[in-house]
Amino acid sequence: MSATRVRLLVMNAALGPLDYRVPEGVEAPYGSVVVAPLGPRQVTGIVWEEEHLPTLPVPESKLRPLFSVLDVPPIRAELRRLIEWTADYYVAPMSAVARMVIASGGALRGPATMTEYRLSGGMPERMTAQRERAIEALDGEQATIRELAGLSGVSEGVLRGLVNQGVLEPVEVDVDRPYPPARADFDAPDLSPEQAEVAERLVAAVGEATFAPFLLDGVTGSGKTETYFEAVAAAIAAGRQVLVLLPEIALTQAFLSRFEARFGAAPVTWHSSLKSTERRRAWRAIASRPENGGAQVVVGARSALFLPYAALGLIVVDEAHEISFKQEDGVRYNARDVAVMRGYFEGIPVILASATPALESLHMADTGTYKKLVLPSRFGGAQLPEVHLVDLTEEQPGRGAWIAAPLRAALQDRLAKGEQSLLFLNRRGYAPLTLCRNCGFRFQCPNCSAWLVEHRLSRRLACHHCGHETKPPETCPECGEPDCLVACGPGVERIADEVAEILPDARVAVVTSDTIHSPAKAAEFVAMTEAGAIDVIVGTQLVTKGFHFPELTLVGVIDADLGLEGGDLRAAERTYQQVAQVAGRAGRGAKPGEVLIQTRHPDAPVIAALASGDRDAFYEAETDNRRHAGAPPFGRWAAIIVSSEDEAEAREAANRIGATRPFLDDVHVLGPAPAPLALLRGRYRYRLLLNARRSAELQKVIRQWLGGVDLPPGVRVGVDIDPYSFV
Repeated sequence: MSATRVRLLVMNAALGPLDYRVPEGVEAPYGSVVVAPLGPRQVTGIVWEEEHLPTLPVPESKLRPLFSVLDVPPIRAELRRLIEWTADYYVAPMSAVARMVIASGGALRGPATMTEYRLSGGMPERMTAQRERAIEALDGEQATIRELAGLSGVSEGVLRGLVNQGVLEPVEVDVDRPYPPARADFDAPDLSPEQAEVAERLVAAVGEATFAPFLLDGVTGSGKTETYFEAVAAAIAAGRQVLVLLPEIALTQAFLSRFEARFGAAPVTWHSSLKSTERRRAWRAIASRPENGGAQVVVGARSALFLPYAALGLIVVDEAHEISFKQEDGVRYNARDVAVMRGYFEGIPVILASATPALESLHMADTGTYKKLVLPSRFGGAQLPEVHLVDLTEEQPGRGAWIAAPLRAALQDRLAKGEQSLLFLNRRGYAPLTLCRNCGFRFQCPNCSAWLVEHRLSRRLACHHCGHETKPPETCPECGEPDCLVACGPGVERIADEVAEILPDARVAVVTSDTIHSPAKAAEFVAMTEAGAIDVIVGTQLVTKGFHFPELTLVGVIDADLGLEGGDLRAAERTYQQVAQVAGRAGRGAKPGEVLIQTRHPDAPVIAALASGDRDAFYEAETDNRRHAGAPPFGRWAAIIVSSEDEAEAREAANRIGATRPFLDDVHVLGPAPAPLALLRGRYRYRLLLNARRSAELQKVIRQWLGGVDLPPGVRVGVDIDPYSFV
């Protein structure tokens, strides 16, 4: 007998659970996505188990009927449990987590068609060079006008002219047409004995179809991707779906090329740059089983973790140490950790792959919670690069310069040999600070307590926190002096200028999120580098991840001390990971690699560990420091961020929260204090930091504490469990 009433989780945190009547003849099982009335409006909700979503009972006579049950598969119980866990662990509204699951509104509207075009066989009345080029390029192709324009290299206007003359004919197609299938046996690689042994373990885990978290710990260039591809192949062969999480959208294009070469078809992608029709098609394919034409493999950013997979069989988190897996607003979740929990609820293996694992992941492996698999050497006989320190207190670059003599000489040597070099500085733009040499005026963001960064390539001053931009003025806004602005400190654009002075004939590429802002741009950069059209790459953390260039034999780290500045609790670990990862770009082919690390603190433990290559010694020392500090993984941190557009209101609210703090043996509260970034996007910010023992019920303490404080409507209170950012 079908249910006559249902409880909904609606997509509005302020409303809470709502009960409705199910109209006669309508089926609305748990997980159904429905539309229901709310006053004069309509709301979207998910049918939920009453025992998992308690609320006060509503009499049958007061229940309003559902409007409709949407034509999408019900959200599976495993995903509903993940929504509950994520909301509970990260102290977030369940509705905010659920919104990530039904993120594509278009996908909820049922089947749809769209118009594509193909050559009809006819010819235009008048042939032009562009029309001829289009007809030649589009033989056998069928796509939208925009896509055909990209394939043919002519404008959409030219193609619409061909449509009007009947040369291109319209074809009505299903928007949700299946993706080309991947084949597990398309091009199986020859693995080394080390890789084959690890791959065998992973393939067996896919076959067992039980929860099994693995830490795949392999040095840079050891072939981790090819190794876990064997587990992906096993899942495809078994008719199960695979999710591969990547930390950066810019990495996807290189990965997609490798995937297509191995499996004969591209995977389904999911990231913020997809058009709405692409998101809809991907979402509906993911919600369908592979045997019914559904998605087989999904490659995406962290939000892909919450999609409604119909038959998930494996999750891979590549570059699992990356901090970009941590969401810093909205639901502040860590995709690495939530991926493990999704694997737990789904009952499937999860692979965390990294050359520099997070200390928390290593601790989980050491305690036996994760199974550790190691690839200790590079594939194909390639050797790890030699690492040398350049002590900047002895090898000073000179006034107005940032590249010391040993690194200058190494750059000149590599260019003479026809080899490629990479310079790393994790600072976008030309200079981090611009001031007036006459009166000392500094350009500050009007919305944030941060300096504006000069970008000479785009001729702008920009805030990297809120996105505010302005053109550099002709005169100082403070004293009116013309031609008085001076750049202070280096960014990657300034380093690129210095490279051009040292190597006037070198072809230099600046690689940052400003220049590589889409998969297409990344593909263009990779193609140019592989073709030898770039001699020196100057980049930020974007170049530390995933790229494989056999001719790149020199890596120079401009300022290894930069990441150690500030009060970040993970600063040493993060510095080690970034520098080790960028060092791993050198010597990945047959030619040996060299890494030069510029530093003013050669004796600092993290710098010494990078020089000696003794990763284990660094991690042991960092583990001891964390243990003594009660920091993760031995203790727990949480942050409470209080903000308002009114500074006095934010301060008063933070003080009111601080005055009601709990006094417990296992939870210690620090603050409130102004956040290091005290003004962000026009809101004044205060922070409280909680340090708790592992045994403390931290989330319960926070809920009870904040639930008893009454605050003005202009105040926002955010909770960050396991914070990575402390600004």
